[in-house]
Amino acid sequence: MLIGSAMMPHGNPVLKPEDEETRKLAEGLKEIGREFSKADLYVLISPHNVRMSDVLGVIMAENLISWLGFGEVQLPGEYKTEKELAREIYQRAKAKGLPVVDINFASLSGEYSRFPLTWGELIPLHFLEKRPVVLLTPARKVSRETLVKFGEVVGEVLEEYDKKAAFIASADHAHAHGNGPYGYAPEAKEYDELIMRIIKENRLKKLLEIPDELISKALPDSYWQLLVLYGVLKKVPMKVKLAEYACPSYFGMGVALFVRE
Repeated sequence: MLIGSAMMPHGNPVLKPEDEETRKLAEGLKEIGREFSKADLYVLISPHNVRMSDVLGVIMAENLISWLGFGEVQLPGEYKTEKELAREIYQRAKAKGLPVVDINFASLSGEYSRFPLTWGELIPLHFLEKRPVVLLTPARKVSRETLVKFGEVVGEVLEEYDKKAAFIASADHAHAHGNGPYGYAPEAKEYDELIMRIIKENRLKKLLEIPDELISKALPDSYWQLLVLYGVLKKVPMKVKLAEYACPSYFGMGVALFVRE
């Protein structure tokens, strides 16, 4: 059963907040951790594991190992994959004709079946009690409708599963707020404000109306995961319990928690 869903950032500032908005963001992440302590496992979709343009991925490696930090921050950790659930998500998505692949490394199972975790996974997981994980990866060149349908499959499978699950979209927003490697674009603020309004109003269907040009200029790292989140919530409707935003650096970050009615 799906007990809750969340949007969680993966930017380093949430680990050591230096301003009030980011502190509120970190408090929101801790609230998600308390809410998700009821879960037996997590399903997490992250843009910073294997990168594929045209297909979605389900990680089948048995062991998920901390490998790469970011900005000189290392978060050690080792997690087990909930392989039965990962296999069901993959097979159900495949049966529905979605462009999805199963991914492993070195060995099909056992000690040498390993896959690296980066900041995209480790920062959200840092705020959660340790549980088995199913790791998913989005794709930016599949259609919006495909991403939503994949989320619907995930929602269906989690709702039918005999353990309590929480779904997490690891997502930072626009990366063009200035003072960073991607420069400045006014569309960054526009995108972030629009996304947070959509989240707070719990009208994720509006994500489908965001123009490609706005997304392209704002340089977000959230849009595709949020479409999958929308698909999950289409199958298991939830209410918004909290939503916070901060932009302490060149990229925006948002926290949102969805719980069952």
